[in-house]
Amino acid sequence: MDAIVAESLAKRYGDVQAVEDVSFAVREGEIFGLLGPNGAGKSTTVRILATLTKADGGRALVAGHEVTREGKAARRALGYVAQNSGVDRYLTGRENLVIQGRAQRLGKRDAVARAQELLETVGLEDAGDRIVETYSGGMKRRLDIALGIVHRPRVLFLDEPTTGLDPEARADMWVELERLASEQTLTILLTTHYLEEADRLAQRVAIVSRGRVVADGAPETLKHELHGDSVTLELADGRGEDAERLLAERGAVLGTTRDGAVLRARVEHGARALPAILSLLDEHSIPVASASVARPTLDDVYLHHTGRAFEEDDRT
Repeated sequence: MDAIVAESLAKRYGDVQAVEDVSFAVREGEIFGLLGPNGAGKSTTVRILATLTKADGGRALVAGHEVTREGKAARRALGYVAQNSGVDRYLTGRENLVIQGRAQRLGKRDAVARAQELLETVGLEDAGDRIVETYSGGMKRRLDIALGIVHRPRVLFLDEPTTGLDPEARADMWVELERLASEQTLTILLTTHYLEEADRLAQRVAIVSRGRVVADGAPETLKHELHGDSVTLELADGRGEDAERLLAERGAVLGTTRDGAVLRARVEHGARALPAILSLLDEHSIPVASASVARPTLDDVYLHHTGRAFEEDDRT
C-alpha cells in the first residue's frame, strides 16, 4: 500500500500557479524527496497533503485517507514539521514536548513519559531541561522533529528540514533522519533544494520545477539514464554561444546547455572527449578558463529535463 498518493494536484494563489500538475506516490516505510529550487511548489504540495491548504484540483491520500473528505483521520496519521521552527524558545525542550503531547490528547503521565522517550530518540536527553533559546540551530531542528512525532504518526512531512543549518549541523541532521527512519515505523516525505541532501537521504525523489514533476525515481536510476559523462567548461571573452554552436556542428557532444559563460555538455567517455574538445576550441581561438569532467549528478538530471541549471532556477 502507498502511504502517500498525489494525483494531478493544482493550486493557484492569485496570478501565481504554485502547483500545476503534481503526481507521485510514496511507499510505506520509504524516505521520499521532493527536490526542486525555491519557488518550485514543494511546500505548497506538502501543505495540501498535510491538510493545511486545499487544492484547487486533483486528489491526495495520506495513510489511505483522502485529505479533503477525511481530513480529521488524515491528520491523526500524519506529522508535519514546517520550514520555520514551531518550538517555544522560552520553555525547555521537555516542556515543549509535554505541551504538544497534551495537545494530542495524551494524559499527563503519558505526555511526560513520551517527552522523555522522544528526548532520548532525538539525542536531546542531556538538554531536555534547558531553555530552548540556548539550543543550537541543529538542536532546535531535532526538537521540531520530536514535536512532529509525539502522537506516533505513520507519515512524517519534513519541509526543508536542514535549511539555515551550517554544513556540519546539516550532516548531523542527515545521520539523525536516517537513524529515525530505520528505528521508527515511519514514512518520511521531505522537501529540499539541496541536491546532495536528496541524493543522500531519499530512496526515491520527484524533481519539481515550476509547479510540475519533471522526473521521478531512485536518484541512481535517474542519473544512470543519462548516457555518458558531464563536461563543464568556463569560457572567457563571452564566447559561450560560439563554443556551443561549434561543438554541435562537429558532433563532439551529445548535447549542451549554457548559463552565461558556463557551458555544460554531455559526452561519451569524458576523459577521452575533453582533450579533443579543448583542442577544437583552441583551434578556433575560443579561450577556456577552466574545465572539468564528472559522472552525471542530480543537477544534470534537472538540466536534462528542464533545459536549465538547478542553481540558475534556485536563484529566481
